[in-house]
Amino acid sequence: MAAFDPWDPEFLADPYPAYAELRAKGRVHHFEATNQWLVPRHADVSALLRERRLGRTYLHRFTHEDFGRTAPPAAHEPFHDLNDHGMLDLEPPDHTRIRRLVSKAFTPRTVEQLKPYVTKLAGELVDRLVEAGGGDLLGDVAEPLPVAVIAEMLGIPEGDRAPLRPWSADICGMYELNPSEDTARKAVQASVEFSEYLRELIAERRKEPGEDLISGLIAAHDEGDRLTEQEMISTAVLLLNAGHEATVNATVNGWYALFRNPEQLAALRADHSLVPSAVEELMRYDTPLQLFERWVLDDIEIDGTTIPQGAEIAMLFGSANHDPDVFSEPEKLDLTRKENPHISFSAGIHYCIGAPLARIELAASMTALLEKAPALSLAQEPARKPNFVIRGLEGLSVAV
Repeated sequence: MAAFDPWDPEFLADPYPAYAELRAKGRVHHFEATNQWLVPRHADVSALLRERRLGRTYLHRFTHEDFGRTAPPAAHEPFHDLNDHGMLDLEPPDHTRIRRLVSKAFTPRTVEQLKPYVTKLAGELVDRLVEAGGGDLLGDVAEPLPVAVIAEMLGIPEGDRAPLRPWSADICGMYELNPSEDTARKAVQASVEFSEYLRELIAERRKEPGEDLISGLIAAHDEGDRLTEQEMISTAVLLLNAGHEATVNATVNGWYALFRNPEQLAALRADHSLVPSAVEELMRYDTPLQLFERWVLDDIEIDGTTIPQGAEIAMLFGSANHDPDVFSEPEKLDLTRKENPHISFSAGIHYCIGAPLARIELAASMTALLEKAPALSLAQEPARKPNFVIRGLEGLSVAV
């Protein structure tokens, strides 16, 4: 167990050997530092994502005290108000009700209609990068593309978008293991500011509805689908955070992996029809979301070990995506991989509602870079973010 250390820079640089050790040692391990049960194998993670004895919340059935947990500090309330009313942290029936409304904006037809906009924007961003002779792939392409797309869907005016990414980054800091008080303070501040902004935007859309998702949620509420203002705000924040965080990190993690595997990059440059399978393989190979937590609502047994009610299970997506029982030569980057049941988009009722959109965005930016910057190269070694749960880079400096 010594090799698994989510605060060790060496582990963060390459957690996959430690995962192999965990998988070899068994199907479930108690990790004292976070008081969580780690689940490293693909079959178990896949099954537990569909397991109704686990939940993203327990408050639909228990109080904090009943569940043997301490309520979060009152000072953190703005963050928890925002987080706990988003569908990712709700269970049925509330989860079902909100997801049904939001899913109307993510039907295959609606997402397909966004493709020309996504393709055009990706091309413009890459054109700017090429004109500049290179730059930071994260800040110049990976970030602005999905942020603009989800902001456009939500109906956030272009002039209001600058704080979206910083707010999101500060809020997402709370999803790391044992976040510091400074991290919590920033998350609370961002939660307050983001919520206030959205409250004003919702008020404007009530007066003057548009074709955007926020107007659609207001209309659904007015037509009888119960959706509180807090649920609207939390849904908008969740869609923004989830709608770009994984895509941003998948883009930079993916290109960094390509630069370190030049023969695979050469194959991709020679055959752009590999882009769809490359997107899937890069999401598997260096997973943007490494861990997903669930509460144990009723005792559950894994490989003879009883995990009691009130415990927390940490499913290791990064490890599951490198499980040799499922993936042949999992440590090898293979852009032609045919069998690739990675779980980077989760599974079960919390399967990522924006997965089809994320795939379109990732394919659009990759295709634009292959076509417009065919000699794209790494300008300097990147620094990795000191995070474990959400895996990414501080930046990715490239030359064209």
